[in-house]
Amino acid sequence: MLFLLRKLSIPLSSLPSLTSVSLSRTTTIMTTNPISSRLAILAQQLRLYKPPDSDTDKVDQPPEKLQNPNPNNRAAVLICLFHGDNYGDDSLRVILTKRSSDLSAHSGEVSLPGGKVEEDDVDDADTATREAKEEIGLEPSLVNVVAVLEPFLSKHLLKVVPVIGILSDRNAFNPTPNAGEVDEIFDAPLEMFLKDENHKSEEIDWLGNRILLHYFDYETGGKKYMIWGLTAGILIRAASIVYQRPPTFLEQTPKVKLPGVVSTYTKSP
Repeated sequence: MLFLLRKLSIPLSSLPSLTSVSLSRTTTIMTTNPISSRLAILAQQLRLYKPPDSDTDKVDQPPEKLQNPNPNNRAAVLICLFHGDNYGDDSLRVILTKRSSDLSAHSGEVSLPGGKVEEDDVDDADTATREAKEEIGLEPSLVNVVAVLEPFLSKHLLKVVPVIGILSDRNAFNPTPNAGEVDEIFDAPLEMFLKDENHKSEEIDWLGNRILLHYFDYETGGKKYMIWGLTAGILIRAASIVYQRPPTFLEQTPKVKLPGVVSTYTKSP
């Protein structure tokens, strides 16, 4: 099992009771809004996270393509977090979508907003926030990007980079699904991806590697969803970093070695 957690100076378990915290010798957050304060502290913590050293331009590219990396082999997804004060608690929640049933790939599946890199994108954060605006109407100006995680590898060998962003004002976001791509927009508590409750897994063979595929059952608003595969794996990783602890179940996300492919820190789906 591979956990690449970076020890941060402020434990997240202390966030609910804090309204002021010293972030450095010269910077202190003071606010009368405890929710805003906790999100500001979280943002500062996540900015300290650094993905493992790797040559990300070469990861998962066949040797003949190393000289001219293909941008179509790279995508980014947005892990957009906000405080669930509207739910009667202060838990962190993540925005998810149910993909359109008319799509040719992954139709009807739960996913994070995101998509492939386009030529005009500045970086992975630009890709993730642009796609979120296109898919769910989330304006990039509302999202504070605080961390970029190590890439994950999809079953189609697409390198997917998770980008963590914080939505400080949930009420400023008016969910507007793009009918051609998204059927539904909903959210779920991030911490559920560390708990064994409503979780199951199965071991599969993937490109010669034995890996665990994770599934989470989730119900909200009278609707039931299955969050699994790559999306579940990314959210387990994000929750482990945010809450600074591993899941209560076996994660088993080995570094995947593919024949003829440079893949140092890319994770399996």
